[in-house]
Amino acid sequence: MYEDKVLVCKDCGQEFTFTAGEQEFYAERGFNNEPLRCQDCRKARKNSIKQNRTMYEIVCADCGAVAKVPFEPRHDRPVYCSECFEKHRNG
Repeated sequence: MYEDKVLVCKDCGQEFTFTAGEQEFYAERGFNNEPLRCQDCRKARKNSIKQNRTMYEIVCADCGAVAKVPFEPRHDRPVYCSECFEKHRNG
């Protein structure tokens, strides 16, 4: 059903292959647009965003551990470390 496509990266201008498997993955998840960047440029962009993100130090409302979160906590809601967040999310 799907065939490999050759696309051009909008950042570096290099050609890259959008494989049939990747196309199927995109379709399964409801993504309508083809990727605009090659894998290397996607990784570089993601890392750049992570490095520029402001992290806020919090004290976990459950265990009291100090952790960092990528959002500014509001004082009217509890904030949890990753471990406690997963416990609340799953149970």
